[in-house]
Amino acid sequence: MESVVSSLEGTLLKNNDPFSYFMLVAYEASGLIRFTFLLLLWPVIRLLDVCGKGDVGVKLAIFVATAGVPISEIESVARAVLPKFYLDDLDLDAWRVFNSGERRVVVTKMPRVMVEHFVREHLRADDVVGSELRVTRFRLATGLVQVGDFGASIGDRIAAMFEDKQPSLGLGRCHYDSSFLSLCKEQISAPYLTQNQKHIADQEILPEPVIFHDGRLVQRPTPSVALSILLWIPFGIIIAIVRLITGNVVPPWLARNVTSIFVWRLVVRGIPPSPPSQGSSTGVLFVCTHRSLMDPVVLSTVLQRKIPAVTYSLSRLSEFLSPIPTVRLTRNRQVDAERIKKELSEGDLVICPEGTTCREPILLRFSALFAELTDRIVPVAMNCRVGFFHATTARGWKGLDPIFFFMNPNPIYEVTFMNQLPVEATCSSGKSPQDVANYVQRILAASLGFECTNFTRKDKYRILAGSDGTVGTVKKDHKFVGIVAMEVLIGIALDEA
Repeated sequence: MESVVSSLEGTLLKNNDPFSYFMLVAYEASGLIRFTFLLLLWPVIRLLDVCGKGDVGVKLAIFVATAGVPISEIESVARAVLPKFYLDDLDLDAWRVFNSGERRVVVTKMPRVMVEHFVREHLRADDVVGSELRVTRFRLATGLVQVGDFGASIGDRIAAMFEDKQPSLGLGRCHYDSSFLSLCKEQISAPYLTQNQKHIADQEILPEPVIFHDGRLVQRPTPSVALSILLWIPFGIIIAIVRLITGNVVPPWLARNVTSIFVWRLVVRGIPPSPPSQGSSTGVLFVCTHRSLMDPVVLSTVLQRKIPAVTYSLSRLSEFLSPIPTVRLTRNRQVDAERIKKELSEGDLVICPEGTTCREPILLRFSALFAELTDRIVPVAMNCRVGFFHATTARGWKGLDPIFFFMNPNPIYEVTFMNQLPVEATCSSGKSPQDVANYVQRILAASLGFECTNFTRKDKYRILAGSDGTVGTVKKDHKFVGIVAMEVLIGIALDEA
């Protein structure tokens, strides 16, 4: 098939209403106030849609979600946050037919900047046709959109894109997407299965997966989910404060028994090792999977004693607030090795060799440094489950990670202790440090049902934040509110003129 043109909303995506994606942009690029205001306008947007003014409703949602927001923030959300939610809503049957074309074009109601990264990188589209956000000279979105050059319609832009040729196939809903479907030689709607493509549905053809994603919200904020989140937040803040104070005040030997009282579950499997004896020459190195900043704290709670944790690029505030001792690494291998050896000579130590967290069921590549320093290695499989808020971030302030974790209604932490590595599985038997690290990664992945990968922390931060992940390198664009308001008003005035 030469070419396929497909609508995004209601075709490639199962949901035909883009409102929840505007809610994500409002929350992640601006904050809770804009998120709340957009939700309050949802009845108006819905009424406009019912009255046949759906385009006006979409423009209103775009204006509220983006007006005054730095375009760099919108691009960052489109790259780091939205793809996960798009992919979860993907109609695989429609995508398989779309992917069968040699040239693939996506048509969307949303601004092009919100979808281009996803459809190009994950759906393998060649072109995107959508509205363009107007931007001021200070690189702030005005909230106003323009459909193509000089206001050209979607149909005109598709016709110009293909020049004298007709697209081979159009995917969409006949009533809503007639502007471009009429230009195609063949048009189909659900079920998305053409006569010569029936074998496609039986093949394991999948889009590019989303390995790394960011943002605080776990669920796509439909109006009902968004309302639930807003109603929960006041209670969540109070509960989080109580949980945090309790964790810092209650002694470690009692903390594990107190967790269930404050409605968060701690699931422990396996047998943890005993505390180091007085005559022991070295402590145990607990090698953990890394799901959030809470991992070492939870491990200390389970062991009922404070275990120092090795940290990498942790903010000074997080170190100050930490209820357990921290050991900061420098990225100088020799210096870091000496620090870890010194801590092990004094007792047990916790290390997360992935170097950063990952939300998907995969393990990043393990640094081999820990395998060089001791043979007393106990792998620990850590995993957490949350309902409303993610307890990790690449773009935001990491100091809030514990608060967001404890703001969830019923957060769950799972800790699985593996047996201490036998001597024949360590470097003492002649194995290389990388072989030992890979072995520990494999047994931890098997315990959790995860997949081993060679991705690193630098891969994650390069994709999500455009940095190498060290403190102070994640760039944020902060503008004065007065300048924002002035620029938006100037943009509106110029538009009306």
